[in-house]
Amino acid sequence: MKFIIGNWKMYPKTLKEAKAILAAHRRSARLLKRTKVVICAPQVFVGALATGLRKTTTFALGAQDVFWEDEGARTGETSPAMLASLGLQYVIVGHSERRALGETNKEVSQKAAQAMKHKLTAVLCVGEQVRDDAGEYFGLVRSQLHASLAEIPKNASAHLMIAYEPIWAIGSKALRPAAPADLHEMTILIRRELVAHFGKTAGFRVPILYGGSVDERNAEGFLTLGEADGLLIGRVSLSPEGFGAIVRLVEQKHS
Repeated sequence: MKFIIGNWKMYPKTLKEAKAILAAHRRSARLLKRTKVVICAPQVFVGALATGLRKTTTFALGAQDVFWEDEGARTGETSPAMLASLGLQYVIVGHSERRALGETNKEVSQKAAQAMKHKLTAVLCVGEQVRDDAGEYFGLVRSQLHASLAEIPKNASAHLMIAYEPIWAIGSKALRPAAPADLHEMTILIRRELVAHFGKTAGFRVPILYGGSVDERNAEGFLTLGEADGLLIGRVSLSPEGFGAIVRLVEQKHS
């Protein structure tokens, strides 16, 4: 099974638009057999989008963030218990845009661990801002992942995914586009850390996703040469045509 996760970020502007895009994605997922689509919508929309949403093996709804406690005086936060009560199955934690706002590895680890207690699959993001010739970025990602896994129990790997985001390759200020080879070396590093934390069998079962300027032209390379188990896609996931093309490509190539 390949996982294609759409992160809508702070889009679209209205619930009406969100419902229309979600409906289009659900239609495109009906015939899937070896691919699962997950849409992580803005928190303000997820309640309405989840209403009446029938659970299937190929389509699910998720959230973009979560707090690490189930209740309390935490103005503006959303607990994992709340998300689970809506029937959500996935939540992104530690996205590079959240980390840029000051979120720490400890907070990421706490969020993931608490979400997993409620059977939410945590999509835990890691990635380096720059690539240096000396290869220090390997140590940075290793320590980031190690610290982000610290609060997660050794027997809880079934509700975890790791998403690798090469920050230096994303956006208008990207150093250069990431290549499958850039991902492949990181999947090896990430897999080693997962095995060290969960053990060999469980560590190899945790899906590793790639996120960073994914489109129809480069998606297949990241999945085959890069050995990713899926993709975390940003703004393209707001386009039923563009996102649907990637989903169809993945399904055809990996069926």
